[in-house]
Amino acid sequence: MRYPVRKAAHIFERVGLAMAGAACGLFVGAYVGSAIPVLTTQGFLLLMMALGAVGFYLGIDTPQLPFDEAHSAIDAAEFLSSAGTLCATLTALASVAVIVLRLDPHLAWTWLSLFGWVGGVAMQIVAGAKARMRT
Repeated sequence: MRYPVRKAAHIFERVGLAMAGAACGLFVGAYVGSAIPVLTTQGFLLLMMALGAVGFYLGIDTPQLPFDEAHSAIDAAEFLSSAGTLCATLTALASVAVIVLRLDPHLAWTWLSLFGWVGGVAMQIVAGAKARMRT
């Protein structure tokens, strides 16, 4: 009985992470889309949400290498996962701040937010795929 409960808990956790990533993507998409007229589409919002959902689903909670002398090298998947998560969530936090505080930053900050988000979730996706291929 314990195995099905643990499996269900893990699925709930992963779905929750995917929803958090989709919510972050929605905020970044809303901010970027409101500042760059070409990106003011529902398709753009859906793309940003899908990237966030996939990135947070795969990139957070990656299987780690054991800590011992045989595995003393840097774990690229773990590093990419952590850097991507930091980058994506920092960009989402900044986007929420811009929206809530009704700020009007320079267009360069908007592009930086877009590239920070895409780069962060790309690192998460690559890290998640790399970690799962080695197990």
